[in-house]
Amino acid sequence: MSSAFGSTIGGIADADAPLTALYITHYPHLVGLARVLLRDHHAAEEVVQEAFIRVKASWRGMRDPHRSAAYLRSAVLNQARSRLRRCSVAAAHAAVPAAADRAVPAFGDPVERAVAADERANLLHHIRSLPDRQRDCVVLRYYLDLSEAEMAETLGISKGSVKTHLSRALAALAIRLEDKA
Repeated sequence: MSSAFGSTIGGIADADAPLTALYITHYPHLVGLARVLLRDHHAAEEVVQEAFIRVKASWRGMRDPHRSAAYLRSAVLNQARSRLRRCSVAAAHAAVPAAADRAVPAFGDPVERAVAADERANLLHHIRSLPDRQRDCVVLRYYLDLSEAEMAETLGISKGSVKTHLSRALAALAIRLEDKA
């Protein structure tokens, strides 16, 4: 017998089944989200693991377990912000961009690949320089492809606030990227 929040195996409840399903479904996307913000795959994995630990610790007290994916995304964003604050001095003085910033297409003209890598690094730099809420909205929308409702749920703000933050972020990015052109 199984339910939405657990299953029984040999008559014994498997309390971790819903969390395991959540992990299998969302882990890769959450690591990608954290990696965009942190520029470091290993740090991103640590942040996501910490988020899952927090969800597991609060699982029984969760009012609506169906909102666990939004809670996870929010926990990942908060953990990433905390890590960024702790590492801001080191990141400001880093001389070599992270591997994610240097990613280039696997084929094509080397000059075009170099230009694409520079443009991507420039865009990521500008996204990371946005205020927290604006940056979070851009990443949730364009990296995780979340709807406004999902973004609002993740961030704990209204859909109107999501629209405002996203609009301001895109306007700021347009100005910053236009200045570089």
